Amino acid sequence: MLEMTKTVLQKVSFDRKLFKKELMKATRWLKKDELLQLQAWCIVMFGAKYGDLIAEVFQSIS
Repeated sequence: MLEMTKTVLQKVSFDRKLFKKELMKATRWLKKDELLQLQAWCIVMFGAKYGDLIAEVFQSIS
C-alpha cells in the first residue's frame, strides 16, 4: 500500500489540492510505521515544494 501511495503522490504532485487530498487519504489507510516512512519520503521528494502542506497533514494526525 505504501508503494502505491508513493506512485499516486508522484502522479498528482503537479496540483497542490490533489496532492493534499491523496496525502490525507493515505493517512487513513497506512499503518503507523508506514506513515513514518511516507512522511520521510514526502519530505525528501516534495519538501521544497510542499513542505508546509506535508507538515500540516502529518501534524494533524499525531
